[in-house]
Formats: sequence, C-alpha cells, structure tokens
Amino acid sequence: MTEARKKPSEFVKWMGPLLDCLRALGGSAKPREVSAWIAESQKMSAQKRGETLKSGEERFHNQVAWARQYLAWEGLLDGSRRGIWTLTPKGWETHLTEQDGRMISRRVVTQTADTGATTPIEDAAAPPEEAADAALLSALRKLSPSGFERVCQRLLRESGFENVTVTGRSHDGGIDGIGVLQVNALVSLKVLFQCKRYKHSVSREQVGDFRSAIIGRADKGIILTTGTFRVDAVSEANRTIPLVELIDGERLVTMFQNAKLGVKPRVVYEVDQSFFDQFRATEREG
Repeated sequence: MTEARKKPSEFVKWMGPLLDCLRALGGSAKPREVSAWIAESQKMSAQKRGETLKSGEERFHNQVAWARQYLAWEGLLDGSRRGIWTLTPKGWETHLTEQDGRMISRRVVTQTADTGATTPIEDAAAPPEEAADAALLSALRKLSPSGFERVCQRLLRESGFENVTVTGRSHDGGIDGIGVLQVNALVSLKVLFQCKRYKHSVSREQVGDFRSAIIGRADKGIILTTGTFRVDAVSEANRTIPLVELIDGERLVTMFQNAKLGVKPRVVYEVDQSFFDQFRATEREG
C-alpha cells in the first residue's frame, strides 16, 4: 500500500475534533490554534506532536490541515479565506465520528476520480494553502543567519518600524537588532528584536534570557522565528514587563504575504464539489 493510500486513515480521525474545536472557539480560529486545541483535548504526547515529515514539517499539523481541506471540500468549512479556518452553517450543525470521516474521505476520492482529477493528498505533502506557506518558510530557513536577520529587518521596516538596524554583535544577550515604532505623533516605542531561524520550538528559557537582555534598554522586545513557541515560552513572554512579542512561523508567513515580500500572487481554482451535488441529486430523481 502506498503512502498516499495510508494517509487518509491517519488524518480522518481529526475531522470530528476539528469541528468540535471551531465550535468551542466561536466558529473560527487560526490553523495552529486548532492543532494546539486538538492536541490538548486528545492528550497527545510531546513526542507524538514532535514527529516530522521528510520535508521537516510537523506531521500532526499536516494531518490536521488535510482534515481541514477535506471538510472544506465537503462544505463544512469555508475555504475562501486564507489563514483562518471557519465553520459554515452546515459545519456548525455537523458532528462527526471517525467512521463519518472515512466516508467523507472515500466520497471525495470517488468524486475526484469521476471528474478525472488527481486524488487529493497524492501529489503534495501538504494541502495547497499549507504547501504555499511551507514553501515560504523553507525559503526563509535556507537563508544564512545574517540573511535571515536582514530579511526580518526589511519586514519590520515594511510593517511600520523606523530606523531599523541589525546590530550584528555577538555576546549581546541574543539581541539581533533595534527599531522604533511610532505609535502616534506623541508616542514612540524603542524595540529590540531577535531572529531565530528554527525548525523546532523556542523554549521558555530562551524567551526569559532575551527579556533579561532588553530590561532597561527598550520598551518592548520581539522574537521572530520560522519555528514555533512552546506553551511555557508564551507564558514567559506575557509574564511581566517588558512584554515580549512572539512571531512564530505561521504569523511570519502572514506578515510576508501581507507586505507582499518574497511572494507573488497566484489565482488557484478548486473544484466545488458541493455545487455539483444538486445536479447529482437531479440525476437520481430522474
């Protein structure tokens, strides 16, 4: 049995929890919020969550992303908005077992086969939206440390910061640069930033060390990483003044896309299987 044929048996079990998550979070959430919620609700071990694909991407998050893609094809999620997973009215009312998920998977595979399209999941390690984001992260991770610092400098400047400078000094508490954010005509903030070109997670200790380095030197700190932040690292960032803003790989991708840096817009059309359902129903009636 090929890897492509094995994957549906893995990701279908997250379809029901994904719908449960979005209901619990008010109907919509960012992808990483969904993965974290499901992992916590399922009491998933850190070892299981840490498994990666050959591409270096997280296996579990990849599976959740494919569950989302199939639910969107089924009409249970709104697939029109990037970066936010949103329930449709049908999705609000639908509760799925793992067996229900398998039926959805088989139905989508059958429908794509009927139309002559390639079966979803066979041609990519990630769904189309996730694959594009992963490609951008991969490009950032392939930069040298100094190259990543300079591209973050450009991103901060495009995001409204002024006088952004990469310090390039070693033994400076992990501080890679400085900038000024002009809040309004009267108020400005001095911000120190750190750049971590990671695949893995930033730890609580690393956030704490960075905070210690900026105390008395800036109003705020920012850590930008192509990886993620551990839960205790997020708590550490919000623990006390000065607060440290955490920008993980997912948020970093969104910032680059919003600033149109290193990306080119592309229109992609997906087959809306739900549109054809009305005509299939007509055939059955006839």
